[in-house]
Amino acid sequence: MARSIATTRTAPDLRDRVAAWRDAGKSIALVPTMGALHAGHLSLVALAKSKADAVVASVFVNPAQFGPKEDLALYPRDEAGDLAKLLDAGAALAYVPDAAEMYPPSYSTRVSVGDLTDDLCGAARPNHFDGVASIVAKLLMQCAPDIAVFGEKDYQQLLVVRRLVRDLDMPVEIVGGPVIREADGLALSSRNAYLSPEERKRAPVLFQTIRDVAADLERGRGADDAALAGRFKLEAEGFRVDYVAVRDPDTLRPLSGPVKRARVLAAVHLGRTRLIDNVPVPSR
Repeated sequence: MARSIATTRTAPDLRDRVAAWRDAGKSIALVPTMGALHAGHLSLVALAKSKADAVVASVFVNPAQFGPKEDLALYPRDEAGDLAKLLDAGAALAYVPDAAEMYPPSYSTRVSVGDLTDDLCGAARPNHFDGVASIVAKLLMQCAPDIAVFGEKDYQQLLVVRRLVRDLDMPVEIVGGPVIREADGLALSSRNAYLSPEERKRAPVLFQTIRDVAADLERGRGADDAALAGRFKLEAEGFRVDYVAVRDPDTLRPLSGPVKRARVLAAVHLGRTRLIDNVPVPSR
């Protein structure tokens, strides 16, 4: 008989299973995902396994974080493939709710995290982070994990989740997992599937550019000049640039002049695909 991962689709059943683990003295980690899993997601499961006894991975394409002109209907979905990957990665349980479970009739509550969401992807995608914060708050309350693991590729999202947990006194540790890249530097993303073969060849220029910006900063170049040079390079390569920014790594406040510690963040469009990436300064 083929093996399959334990799967639940309702919050009450999720709570019951987690409660049984707690009664057995086990610690719990949660890895929230929107499915279409790749090696980046699975690295988060591995990190979660290293820090807790049992790992729950959620798979839910959250409609609340998509704008009216964004790709909800086209977002890649492969539940069977995702469950097989989670089994191989060693997750103990897959939580796969549907929209009615997460947003029942008359649902009217939204969670908003100010300040951190005012610009960068928050400006480019209005209400996106309200959708993220709302669904993450629900997942954390439904699962009540000891830790939850999020990828650093979505760096602004990671900081939003940390602020959410801090401000609402949620008893969970938020752990960031490093960006996982292809051999040519492109950060792994489910949306990479949208790239045409020609676009896929050009896409690594995004990482090369922000890495160059980070190197300029480490050599003492001012933050504004370094970011502008990065933007010019990306535009010259045919990208439509939302932003190239040098920010405080803890608050995302803009930085100017020479910096010793920062995060370089960028968001661009290549064809119909929106790509985001970031690197730390100093480099690891």
